[in-house]
Amino acid sequence: MKTQYEPLFTPWKIGNCEIKNRIVLTSMGGTDLFGWMEKNHFDKEGARFILEVAKNNAGLVLPGCQPVYNPMFGQWLHTNKKMFKDLAKWMPEFHKTGAKLFIQLTAGFGRSFTISKMMEDLYTNKALRAVSKPFMDLDMITATASPSPNRWSDKVPSREMTVAEIQKFIDEFAMDAKLLQEAGVDGVEIHAVHEGYLLDQFTLKYVNHRTDEYGGSFENRYRFAVEIVKAIKAACGDDFPVSLRYSVVSRTKGFRRGALPGEEYEEAGRDMEESERAVKYLADAGYDMLNCDNGTYDAWYWAHPPIYMPENCNLEDVAHIKQFTDIPVVCAGRMDPVVAAEAIADGRIDGAGFARRFLADTEWVTKMIEDREEDIRPCILCHNGCFNMAHYKGVPNDQDLSDSLHLARCAVNAEMMQWNKHNIKPTSDPKTVSIVGGGIGGMEAARVLKLRGHKPVIYEKSDVLGGTFIPASAESYKGKLRELLTWYRRQMKEMGIEVHLNTEIKSILELPKGPVIIATGSVPRQLKFIKGYEKMVEACDYLRGQEVGETVAVIGGGLTGCEIAYELYLQGKKPIIVEMLPDLVPQKGVCLANSSYLREFFAWKEVPVYLETSLTEVQDNAIIVKDKAGNVTTIPCDSVIASTGYLPAPLADQGKKDVYLVGDCKKIGNLRSVIWGAYEAAMKIK
Repeated sequence: MKTQYEPLFTPWKIGNCEIKNRIVLTSMGGTDLFGWMEKNHFDKEGARFILEVAKNNAGLVLPGCQPVYNPMFGQWLHTNKKMFKDLAKWMPEFHKTGAKLFIQLTAGFGRSFTISKMMEDLYTNKALRAVSKPFMDLDMITATASPSPNRWSDKVPSREMTVAEIQKFIDEFAMDAKLLQEAGVDGVEIHAVHEGYLLDQFTLKYVNHRTDEYGGSFENRYRFAVEIVKAIKAACGDDFPVSLRYSVVSRTKGFRRGALPGEEYEEAGRDMEESERAVKYLADAGYDMLNCDNGTYDAWYWAHPPIYMPENCNLEDVAHIKQFTDIPVVCAGRMDPVVAAEAIADGRIDGAGFARRFLADTEWVTKMIEDREEDIRPCILCHNGCFNMAHYKGVPNDQDLSDSLHLARCAVNAEMMQWNKHNIKPTSDPKTVSIVGGGIGGMEAARVLKLRGHKPVIYEKSDVLGGTFIPASAESYKGKLRELLTWYRRQMKEMGIEVHLNTEIKSILELPKGPVIIATGSVPRQLKFIKGYEKMVEACDYLRGQEVGETVAVIGGGLTGCEIAYELYLQGKKPIIVEMLPDLVPQKGVCLANSSYLREFFAWKEVPVYLETSLTEVQDNAIIVKDKAGNVTTIPCDSVIASTGYLPAPLADQGKKDVYLVGDCKKIGNLRSVIWGAYEAAMKIK
């Protein structure tokens, strides 16, 4: 292990509980030990993930947040005693790893609860609302400190919780903590005065307008969280550690309005002055650790940083509040292990929180210890698999039900949290499998085939592996994507996979007999019906290095177009975005943390955005557009980039036996659909 990492592997204490090192797995929905959005039970899938992380040298492990009141079926957590007994039987196996386990308990989501179209229908129809109440009581689930708009939907507002309901939750926390203590768990974490969840909503002045003992003054706004820890300590004793998930600063301008890094704004939530006071107040109440980052659901990109956010984005704020408390603090949010180790060595923080890295590669800490960092499969911060709650104008959470019920899967790791579906099965009949196309899809198929015992052979028409992922990872801020491309190329070399570069296959008849996987990708959709279309620069051509002028019109405000416009701005150019639909990034699978960053960045920097607007003509120094009312506008620009989508481009004779299509040549998708589809295709070959 490199000496620079050594501070991460020193012991520390939370109360009287000693932790063997400073690496903390922070909670992610879907990695729960008692189930996620289903009837409570001891969850073997969650336990498998947690145990794998513990075996791979994490010091403190926190499973996904466990609602004390289950949003599905309205079950109070303490009522299922069997799952606590099942947990107790499992704990000795966990403790063999030397790691410590804190279970994160949550009061719930309040106005942040992710509302889908189905939930809107249930709530707005009185008959359906009554019928659905036993299994999904939205009035109960979304209740908050004061009447407030939901983060996702205007149709399901949040009502004010009663004092009796608050007390019920406090009692439940104490009962659940005691049961967990008896099961052998090392501590609990309270979720959360953090990220604008329910307990945080009570602390935030822009949400809490109560006039009773739970609103108004500083002490009243923090009373809910304080009474919870006091109840737990009364039930479990002072030596049972209680951590608090905590957002140092809200970084929030108001309902559905976040503040970006570097932006000057007036704080609507918790500012640093209040936080300095709050950390001492919460520690004095009995909390033994603060597990920290920043933000709220209204500024979601702080707690779930997309690739546009800077690395270690919360470190300075977390290090600052450590000066105001004697209990340990953990910092999470795009943490770089080297920077984390330096901050620990300097006494600026006590532990480093990591989450999505463990989804991409549960063994990353072990590989770091063993000086095998090149073998670590990187997280690319996409949220496509783990947390793809999408939201744009006119829709609530636009997410497939399977994704809502199965969070914590991973776009770059097809096996994660779906081992029953995706697992390597060795072949009993090894075959030579031809793969046409050496992009990510082709390389993933080759990797899985090789692990199964087949002999994959890649034919790539260019002189390098990577395909369209090369331009897709080209922007200056996409270092993590380039790391993934490097990882795949290394896998091909280390696994001894045969690769033929500069070899274009035009027909599968050119290939040896045997199974064929086609991973030839897609071609840009050309707007030939637009006068002057030939003057446009195709998006991938720009990303491959084609020069553009100072003022650049980007046609298409989907994710690719917005990321190009973002890159143009970072390079000092003047982008303009033209989009036919009523919002930017109006697509399923793009997490709100990612899309809201881009929307709010363009608004902050006053990048011209033309929504519900169509391109009608491209001229030498301008474009002509028409809005939905029929108004025609001429927009001066030096260059035009077309980002209007792609069309599948499989080989013409692909429809034969033992031929499998992978990635965009089958159906246009994202990196997740490419990697998962390639994995599944490689498993179909017997």
